[in-house]
Amino acid sequence: MTAICAHQLVERGQLDLDAPVAEYWPEFAAAGKQDVPVRWLLSHRVGLPGVREPLPHGTLYDWERFTQALAAERPWWKPGEQHGYHAITFGHLVGEVIRRISGQSVGDYFEQNVATPLDADFHIGLDAEHDARTSNLHGRLVDKDAVPDESQIPEPLREFMRSMTDPSTMTGAAFGNPVQKEGDVNTRAWRQAEIPAANGHGTARALARIYGALARGGEVDGVRILAPASIDAAIVEQSSGPDAVLGGLPMRFGLGFMLCSPIMPLSPSRRSFGHPGAGGSIGMADPDAGVGFGYTLNKMQMGLVGGAGGFAMLGAFFEAL
Repeated sequence: MTAICAHQLVERGQLDLDAPVAEYWPEFAAAGKQDVPVRWLLSHRVGLPGVREPLPHGTLYDWERFTQALAAERPWWKPGEQHGYHAITFGHLVGEVIRRISGQSVGDYFEQNVATPLDADFHIGLDAEHDARTSNLHGRLVDKDAVPDESQIPEPLREFMRSMTDPSTMTGAAFGNPVQKEGDVNTRAWRQAEIPAANGHGTARALARIYGALARGGEVDGVRILAPASIDAAIVEQSSGPDAVLGGLPMRFGLGFMLCSPIMPLSPSRRSFGHPGAGGSIGMADPDAGVGFGYTLNKMQMGLVGGAGGFAMLGAFFEAL
């Protein structure tokens, strides 16, 4: 969802993907990042999947505090030389560029330019009026008491599972700094905060509608959110191979979207793109079939994004189609 907003700004001539991030966000130049181009934020190549300094509980709800920490942070690897999933920081990194250009928070920009025009029930920053119809989330992504027996998980995932529970590691910092307490995700503070990579709230129909527009050249029911050329550019492969954050799992990324691969079998089409989520949720577009797909659930657990259940549902959908 955040990437769509960035590509709209590119389309409008307000954002140059090859310009330094610091051109839009001067503070980002700290710690040797002055020449990092915007496209490396969108393709998970910038080397800022987490913050080393332990951040107090609640920092994730404070946009200014968290983006300041990211701007000051030294990259975990030389930007551009490898890639690694920026699970939480992606939304703030790209979102701050959107905010600096548009003058709006990413949640407000998304609502005005994507959700409202499409009549899609999806929110980055959820108003209290929606609490009564919002399902509580159950389970935890990072759970030291629920790490499975290593003999029961594939070798590539073992290092990832171990690192996720240790905040002193890069992967642990990416998923666990600042530390979230059990039940935080069901609080008003979490729901109202704008955490674009982690706390989007919406329905499966909303996901399917937004991705359906992308699958059909950027337009559905006469409402256009992106031009076909913008979508084509967004799904050109930017990063592929071993992911530095996800324990070396072979990932493929375009500019903000995960791309179809053997480990992320989004559809029979190699051109499909989207984003699975931890716990099993999936939103994706298949431009060859011209369809969008959305699957949401309210169970969180450790494991590969998309999960066995989510991909099984996706496979059944395309089999039926």
